[in-house]
Amino acid sequence: MTGLASPTLRKAAPAAGSTPGTSQGPPRPRRTALLPTAALVLGALYCLLPVAWVLVAATKADDELFSTFTFLPGSALGENIGDLTGYRDGIYWRWMANSVLYAGLGGILSTVVSAFAGYALAIYRFRGREAFFNIMLAGVLMPPVILAIPQYLLMAEADLTDTYASVLLPLVLSPYGVYLGRIYAEAAVPMELVEAGRMDGAGEWRIFLRIAVPLMSPGLVTIFLFQFVAIWNNFLLPFIMLGDDEKFPMTVGLFTLLKQGASQPALYTLVITGALLAVVPLIALFLLIQRFWSLDLLSGAVKS
Repeated sequence: MTGLASPTLRKAAPAAGSTPGTSQGPPRPRRTALLPTAALVLGALYCLLPVAWVLVAATKADDELFSTFTFLPGSALGENIGDLTGYRDGIYWRWMANSVLYAGLGGILSTVVSAFAGYALAIYRFRGREAFFNIMLAGVLMPPVILAIPQYLLMAEADLTDTYASVLLPLVLSPYGVYLGRIYAEAAVPMELVEAGRMDGAGEWRIFLRIAVPLMSPGLVTIFLFQFVAIWNNFLLPFIMLGDDEKFPMTVGLFTLLKQGASQPALYTLVITGALLAVVPLIALFLLIQRFWSLDLLSGAVKS
């Protein structure tokens, strides 16, 4: 009687790159880098802890601010906002409007100047280009406190001190914005497109507006955001230039309230509530313009 031969079992071929004879189990999970993760967590806590304190402290009444646990919320946020609005006929909101004016208009003007200068430095070849760019880079390293007094003297000679222009004009030219404008123009505007536009008869102004600006838009949004935040948080320049508190931005106005708090402790609550409200426009700006950013800025418009 003949029996059925049992089928032979074939071993699967080893995976590419593996040693024959070794078992192929499930992939092992990656080890988490504990030290970098811990450093990032500590850095995040360091940045967010003051914001959390302001958020909690703004909800406390005057008698609760220094007598209760630091992170124990109160129930007087609405009352504090009402007191802040009623202080000196709502001068806080005048300071808020001034900050929006300085940061918004200053950020737009600075972005326009940075776009012009960055595009010219990236596309055109002229004598002294690199020398001019290096001087601009030196301005990035210059502390603002060194420039504040000369800027005040120049504005005094022009009889512009204690005006809105005395705060806006020094902020129009941003060395860091010009630097970013050149980097973005070199990365996003290929010379092939510029030459093609010239061959089609387009002028330099039209090439800049129709070709360069759309390609540079992610960089221009970044420049505007940096300038808006820098001007919004600027304290030294308006503190030196302005004397009329009706023209104060948010930073200088809250500083004056804080100085008065030494003799009137009730104003501390107004300062904290005002600091909390001052963060809201920045958060709204980030949420509004984040969709305009492009992650693949270096991809360009043509393929070589």
